[in-house]
Amino acid sequence: MKRFFLLLGIVLGMTSAVSAQFNADPILNIENKDKKFLNYGYFLGFNRYGFEFDYKEDRGNQSTDIQVLKSTGFNVGLIGEMRLHEFLDLRLEPGLYYNARTLGFPGFQATEEGERNAIRDVKSTYINFPLLLKINTRRFGNWKPFLVAGPSASLNLGSNEDSPDDNSSGTFRMKKWTYNYELGFGIDFYLEYFKFTPSIRGVFGLTDELIRDVDPNSPWTGNIEKMSTRGLFINFTFE
Repeated sequence: MKRFFLLLGIVLGMTSAVSAQFNADPILNIENKDKKFLNYGYFLGFNRYGFEFDYKEDRGNQSTDIQVLKSTGFNVGLIGEMRLHEFLDLRLEPGLYYNARTLGFPGFQATEEGERNAIRDVKSTYINFPLLLKINTRRFGNWKPFLVAGPSASLNLGSNEDSPDDNSSGTFRMKKWTYNYELGFGIDFYLEYFKFTPSIRGVFGLTDELIRDVDPNSPWTGNIEKMSTRGLFINFTFE
């Protein structure tokens, strides 16, 4: 919660400065900022991670699907940007992403033991390595919108991949490395001394992240064909 209020205070403190950038004829701030071949910065933000499941048998009943309870996590990381063209940049954004999800599995009896077996808490700490192309418009006064897209690889430090236990012992296992593509948009605001950028980005997993239980008929993993990440990032960048 302390991180949340700190980040909220920073964003609110920027509001009056950012709103001034939409004036009809503003004084141009840091005019040569984007002309550098290399730029650096850092970001703070929020995330909401979920999963998309494909099933071996589609029973056509939503009550038999695995339920995902999402929560809001936090992001922090660094930015390195290479200017390729006036309207095109290459960005590397390594970052730390923390999130916790709760999975509810169908088919268990409504008893204390059944309810305990039906729930798995999935706490993940990702080190994310996206390589992104940033496609810019021309600069309008002190602001500039852009699109961003590219692949990423994520190392899940809480995957439990090497654990000998599986769901029969209460341990939900995932693969350490996952591969994704990311797509989003944002706006660069040129303030007096630095560039401030709010952005929103979707993350779409390309690979199966699930490690199956030893029992091929496991009530937790037996019917899952593929499990892949779906996520939403909201980042605030300072360069």
